[in-house]
Amino acid sequence: MKQHLVIFAHPNHHSFTKAMVNEVIKTSEQFGANTVVRNLYALNFNPVLSKDEMQGVCQGIIPEEVSYEQKLIQQADLITLVYPVWWMGYPAILKGYFDRVLTHGFAYQTSEEGSVGLLQGKKMQQFINIGNNVVNYQERGFAQALDVCLVNGLFNYCGITDIEHTLFGDLHIISDQERQAMLQEVGEKTLQNLTAL
Repeated sequence: MKQHLVIFAHPNHHSFTKAMVNEVIKTSEQFGANTVVRNLYALNFNPVLSKDEMQGVCQGIIPEEVSYEQKLIQQADLITLVYPVWWMGYPAILKGYFDRVLTHGFAYQTSEEGSVGLLQGKKMQQFINIGNNVVNYQERGFAQALDVCLVNGLFNYCGITDIEHTLFGDLHIISDQERQAMLQEVGEKTLQNLTAL
């Protein structure tokens, strides 16, 4: 059975972002994948990497809640991220999740020859919501910057190179019909990526 990890960051459980998560879950379960959802706000995940934790990680001491998230990532064949872009980046809780969970020795290893990603062989999809128009984002170079930093930049470093991401924009002004079309696209892409495993 394929293992599908869904990581979701939005504080409003009635948001369109959450509707996307629901579509991902529905499609994944219909496919027959073992689907695990990490709703970071509902979990009240602590995003702050403390000095003590950072020093402990260097000594191989991993907090239990971080170790659990690492286990889920390690087991996953497909990892789905669903989040809005706020001020050109992840919501703070998601950024903090990566700060704490993508540790040295788990997500990457360094040596005199350089860094090596340790999460090879995984597939990732990202559904990213922006308040702006997608074409405007592309024309201004913002879409490419997001790809370089939040998508391929971060996860290629960790060894994940099979990544698909989709931007959804104008969410505050589009019609219900357009929203439904977006949800259908989310379901179709999820099915395609699960089938490709």
